[in-house]
Amino acid sequence: MRKALIIHTALLFIIAGLLPVTAQPAYPSDDQLWFYRVWFSEKSQTASDFLPDELLSPAAISRRKKLGIPILTESDIPVSKQHIITLSRFGFKPRCTSKWLNTALFTTTETKDPATYEEYHFIDSIQLVRRPADPAKRSYSKYGITAPGAGPDAFDPRIPLNGHLLHQSGFTGKKITIAVLDAGFDGADAIESLAPLRQRGGIIATWNFVTGTDQVYDYHTHGTSVLSILAGSLPGIINGTAPGADYMLLRTEDDETEYPVEEDYWVAAAEYADSAGADIITSSLGYFTFDDPDLDYSFSDMNGNTPFITRGADIAASKGILVVNSAGNERNKAWVRIIAPSDGDSVLCIGALRQDLTISDFSSAGYSADGRVKPDVVAPGVGIPIQFEPELWHSGSGTSFSCPVISGLCASLMQALPAASPAEIIDVLHRSSDRYNRPDSLYGYGIPDFIKALRMLEETHVFRPEVPVTTGPNPFTDEIIFWFHEPPEHLTVTLTGASGMKITERNFPVYIARSFRMDGLGHLGQGLYIVSVKTAQGEKRFKMIRVSR
Repeated sequence: MRKALIIHTALLFIIAGLLPVTAQPAYPSDDQLWFYRVWFSEKSQTASDFLPDELLSPAAISRRKKLGIPILTESDIPVSKQHIITLSRFGFKPRCTSKWLNTALFTTTETKDPATYEEYHFIDSIQLVRRPADPAKRSYSKYGITAPGAGPDAFDPRIPLNGHLLHQSGFTGKKITIAVLDAGFDGADAIESLAPLRQRGGIIATWNFVTGTDQVYDYHTHGTSVLSILAGSLPGIINGTAPGADYMLLRTEDDETEYPVEEDYWVAAAEYADSAGADIITSSLGYFTFDDPDLDYSFSDMNGNTPFITRGADIAASKGILVVNSAGNERNKAWVRIIAPSDGDSVLCIGALRQDLTISDFSSAGYSADGRVKPDVVAPGVGIPIQFEPELWHSGSGTSFSCPVISGLCASLMQALPAASPAEIIDVLHRSSDRYNRPDSLYGYGIPDFIKALRMLEETHVFRPEVPVTTGPNPFTDEIIFWFHEPPEHLTVTLTGASGMKITERNFPVYIARSFRMDGLGHLGQGLYIVSVKTAQGEKRFKMIRVSR
């Protein structure tokens, strides 16, 4: 299991290690503070000053190498510590930074005049992103609705997308890491549906960007509900869309208020996820209106280039991460349209369907302000089984819940075809959808078919042998790959030693892919092994040699 220690160490260096730790008088609560985003004009170091493993985990380096992405660029270089120190002398206290956008988030105990500090050559601009909270003001709620569950045999959102067939073929998101950015994960450490995830150590990192601690099992149940859709298991009720994946639980949303500062937390979390090696970011959050109307976006801002969070999301995608975001629940309200960061040109924006596969009345409409098709695709988002408290389950409705349906199945697709890039996955989801040739502002490209998407990716990434089945590498070290001329329909793979003793057998009554990986073989001794492959077309045996690395 990948460890989170290196992740936390790096993060603490960025957000807490900027200044020496000294005894400080009691600092006011966030509700009493002013928050400013400072844009810097320069960095004090370049990419040549660092080795990749000083800034990125092995998983992040591996992802970038696999996808042919430069390992380090200037955007990966941390914000200058000297800039932070300089501003701290004027009463600015650092909260978090964005290396991608070269900004830092500061708090102050009193309002500041940006013009006073913009004279410094290293400062581009200073932007107010949160005022002291007005206790009388109630923040806008954007989380959708929940209701008590109706009983067993609940609606399975995987089935209309053919995602259940991926799972029946053994593709459950194994070896894929999903970063969940949300408002909190209250109860995720206790509810039954997540017990298998906890027991296998599948939660590999937690961080709370709002408070600067690793405590996320509090604050709000929205993230818990999302996680239950992704990784949950309650027989006859909840079937997680990526039960085999590993998860980072990252709190970025302050539910008590609604201010642009939450965009800063979100981008910091995306950078965290990138450097730690996440493959997918799933976010059921979005922004357009705030407690201070002077800070609101207009729809013209939903152009893929303006909101801070959208710019960060697109950079995350450029690092090889699949970014999946809910479209928003605004169509039956005054705003109507999609919200940031779902307007990003590299962000997979998800709308919500009723159980009859018609568009819900709340699912935010497209297009983007610059005329791109949004949402990208739609998925069930009404009456989705969720859990956020022990011994109970609920039915949830909102694009918050259609989003993890798609992101989890994308993880399963990534497991099946690990060479596929996020851009390729988005493309095949578009092309496999039922409205691809007639997209519109409500359904986007429509309902994706994950089996069609798999087939499309296989045409690019899977070798088609002349014989019904072939295998390799031979000799092997820790895995054997099988390639089929056509999907085998059902599959049984048996590995035996030279003496005839069965070592392992994997059986799939339904198997829909043209390749199969038998992994986890690194513990075997060196020598001769026999592999039997049974498909609907017959049985074939291979002699395989295991060698050490």
